[in-house]
Amino acid sequence: MKKYIILFIAIPLLVACKRSVKDAEMVASYPDIFPDYINVTIPATIAPMNFDMVTDSYNRIDVKVVGAKSGELHINKKQTADFPHKAWAQLLAENIGDSLQFTVAIHQDGKWLQYKPFSMYVSTYLIDYGLVYRKIAPGYEVWSKMGIYERDLSSFDEKPIIENTLTPAMCVNCHSLNQASPNQVSLHIRGKNGGTLLRIDNQMEMLNTKTDSTISSCVYPYWHPDGKYIAYSVNETRQAFHTAKDERVEVLDLASDVVIYHPESNELILVPQLRQKESFETFPVFSADGKKLYFCSAETKAIPFEYKDIKYSLCSVDFDAATGQVGTIVDTLINAKTIDKSISFPRPSYDGKYIMVTLSDYGNFSIWHKEADLWLYDLSNGSFKPIDEVNSDNTESFHNWGSDSRWFVFSSRRGDGLYTRLYLACMNEDGTFTKPFLLPQKEPKRYYDYSVFSYNVPDFVTAPLEVDIRTAEKMIVKDERKQIIIRN
Repeated sequence: MKKYIILFIAIPLLVACKRSVKDAEMVASYPDIFPDYINVTIPATIAPMNFDMVTDSYNRIDVKVVGAKSGELHINKKQTADFPHKAWAQLLAENIGDSLQFTVAIHQDGKWLQYKPFSMYVSTYLIDYGLVYRKIAPGYEVWSKMGIYERDLSSFDEKPIIENTLTPAMCVNCHSLNQASPNQVSLHIRGKNGGTLLRIDNQMEMLNTKTDSTISSCVYPYWHPDGKYIAYSVNETRQAFHTAKDERVEVLDLASDVVIYHPESNELILVPQLRQKESFETFPVFSADGKKLYFCSAETKAIPFEYKDIKYSLCSVDFDAATGQVGTIVDTLINAKTIDKSISFPRPSYDGKYIMVTLSDYGNFSIWHKEADLWLYDLSNGSFKPIDEVNSDNTESFHNWGSDSRWFVFSSRRGDGLYTRLYLACMNEDGTFTKPFLLPQKEPKRYYDYSVFSYNVPDFVTAPLEVDIRTAEKMIVKDERKQIIIRN
């Protein structure tokens, strides 16, 4: 019996020896890998950062990973550098605050080529459990396959929360979590079975948020930090198509206002200073301490003739959570006329220090604006600057902070100019930013080459969303909706 055991152990060792790198020709450059993970900073609980060579003309890849503190990982594969999950997780845990060095070699044309080593730095800043985002297939006039999904960042596990296969012609969008909490969720549904799905502390209800006093149902939600209020915009939008080669779709507001919902009383608070006919108000967000309400505002223009003249400023107004009262004085933090640009998607950091926004040439829906970049507004001194370490020569748009206000996620078209993908980056203590990296996948090249879905409206979540899909489906399919009322 012992002879068989010795033979069984020896066979894998012999195979491994045959696949080892011998007499490699040294290459004085980094390997051309996809995704570009060279010298990125990663959280200590991220899924394996698997990668492929950009070229397909190789038959094996060999990667040796050595921890600066301790640990080593070695793989030899046919195509994808696919790291075993447990060994990867252990290596990261052992090297928090330091780096991993990757030495890559490929077998090509009968010989081994070994590239210049590169590093990944393991951050001391922790990242949240996962992400919640919408994935949507191409389509303009009808809603094709789409859904809201949750991704565990420590693995490749993704699960659907709500998909539009539940009812015909259903659109799921405008979801929001309260500072990455899984216990407070707002999600809007458009179409035949439209309504707002609200989940608070494991209790779900379907709301009808359209009233005779508002121009539409409530969209673009953002929670007050104490969970007692949700700011929404109400928008009358139109979709337009460009004839220019590099421009495709424009989403335009014909009218928009900001309102505040109080779930406990089921009341919608209408605020005159946030419902001006002379201006469009949209994308409301509460400050980290809940004492301010930020929003985007632009002067009303004739649509479609003056659509490129619509430029949104970043504004704020005081808010009293004890009474639900909104201040009467509206402050303009960043004036669109001064910078000759337009601001959209403001997202305050939860530590109360910054607001991250998307800046584009005009309009408020910048996901097809190639020039759209991420900018950072410093609340302590009013400085406003582009995040150069993160921006690319293509669209950066939807973004959200992690619960620690260090890690953030954003969508970008930098890959192929067509599909938005999710990238992660970190803000350091000194205000600098790390190189962004593409959301890891098990087989990244195959996954992103074959996927026809765009990612948008990403948000972090600190624990799994325990949404009962069957219960949600029944609530959506039924006609019953809780009608919200206007506060007198």
